[in-house]
Amino acid sequence: MFKFWLLCTLAVASRADIAEEEDVLVLKKSNFDEALQAHPNILVEFYAPWCGHCKALAPEYAKAAGMLKAEGSEIRLGKVDATEESELAQEFGVRGYPTIKFFKGGEKQSPKEYSAGRQADDIVNWLKKRTGPAVSTLTEVTAAESLIADNEVAVIGFFKDAQSADAKALEKAAEAIDDIPFAMTSDSDIYSKFEVSKDGIILFKKFDEGRNIFDGEVTKENLLAFVRGNQLPLVIEFTEQTAPKIFGGDIKSHILMFLPKAASDFDEKMNHFKKAAEGFKGQILFIFIDSDIDDNQRILEFFGLKKEDCPAIRLITLEDEMTKYKPESSDITAESITKFCMLFVEGKLKAHLMSQDIPEDWDKNPVKILVGKNFEEVAFNPSKNVFVEFYAPWCGHCKQLTPIWEQLGEKFKDSPDTIVAKMDSTANEIEAVKVHSFPTLKFFPAGDGRQVIDYNGERTLEGFTKFLESGGKEGGAPAGDDDLDTDDLEDVDDSDAEDGGDDDGHDEL
Repeated sequence: MFKFWLLCTLAVASRADIAEEEDVLVLKKSNFDEALQAHPNILVEFYAPWCGHCKALAPEYAKAAGMLKAEGSEIRLGKVDATEESELAQEFGVRGYPTIKFFKGGEKQSPKEYSAGRQADDIVNWLKKRTGPAVSTLTEVTAAESLIADNEVAVIGFFKDAQSADAKALEKAAEAIDDIPFAMTSDSDIYSKFEVSKDGIILFKKFDEGRNIFDGEVTKENLLAFVRGNQLPLVIEFTEQTAPKIFGGDIKSHILMFLPKAASDFDEKMNHFKKAAEGFKGQILFIFIDSDIDDNQRILEFFGLKKEDCPAIRLITLEDEMTKYKPESSDITAESITKFCMLFVEGKLKAHLMSQDIPEDWDKNPVKILVGKNFEEVAFNPSKNVFVEFYAPWCGHCKQLTPIWEQLGEKFKDSPDTIVAKMDSTANEIEAVKVHSFPTLKFFPAGDGRQVIDYNGERTLEGFTKFLESGGKEGGAPAGDDDLDTDDLEDVDDSDAEDGGDDDGHDEL
């Protein structure tokens, strides 16, 4: 009996070793398996203490943990300091921070990647979808009121027959959307409370109109389009938390207004922006960026803007290639913005390519300086072989490459037909080359064919030299189209460590 009591005591003590911080389990290699046994459904964040994105997520993550705990949910949230628990991080393929994985049913193998937003409601809704029915059933008015009150967006189907074809279509749509709760009701009191006189589907939200009523043929595809077209505000502010919704949505054409929130005419300009947004719902996403926030300065730089240039309007498409557009007028009025968007929708806008002025001494040093305005003339000179580094001033890998690139320039400075050059791709854009990461190295061989060859060899003086002396054959490959992960726009950091443990020698754009 004593031995049995001792074993029980040790088991309880062992469980007590799983510490909590703000309702989040603190997990380590030593208690991970035990945590999965005690709490079969756990969402785990692998983080680094220095990671800015992890710090921004922390309060929302803790809030989500508290919400679930207050509800008496069996779902728990945990966190692992991947810099301390490197074996655990390696075991689950952690390559960047934060990495968030969901362990369901106590299973350690093949956890599911978290794929929703970074706000508490998003986290909670995603987890409930993963552990419960896609559509909950509402039988009381208070339950419907709570669903609407507790969520930024919620969808309720009003069906007298829960087995109808329309109800089944709603279930299929709900299964495809992770971060919004769906419910269904046939209760007459709920119909009455929300002034619903016939079967239908309503999206409730805490912004803009407050509710949207679905109108059309009830199919999964139509419902998905309806929800995605109404789940975001007419104007959404770009923040750490909203970025996944902005980049992860179906609308790939975004118009951005750069404006300091502290501006005296902020409300006036925002009203104009919102009014223009009404005419392009579902076509163009209207985004506001506070130009005074330090974390947003990289985005301004990406568009060739500085604080003193704001307020400003820019439009970007995130389809096959990122294309930027700049309005002719600097006026921020509903009329001017609407006109600009109409020209875009009609395909009448010309892409805006940034360029610095050509420096007077651009060809003074062994490594020549290229900008948008002289790139075509130099790179596609049919009598020259031109090797170009496309870099970003803040890129750590570019800084490491600089002394080697300068040595290469020195080595070929007297060559009659070879040029070593560089271009700041944060301030210069060209039609012929789309830069997706830094540094990007491309070779433009002599001739009239306008050929472009990617350099994929070692970043050493020897590797570069062999490449040039072989005419771009040794270490090169035909230039291809890389896929751009738009989420990288949000996850840019100044140090390579901030991007996570996967160091492929590039800083993403």
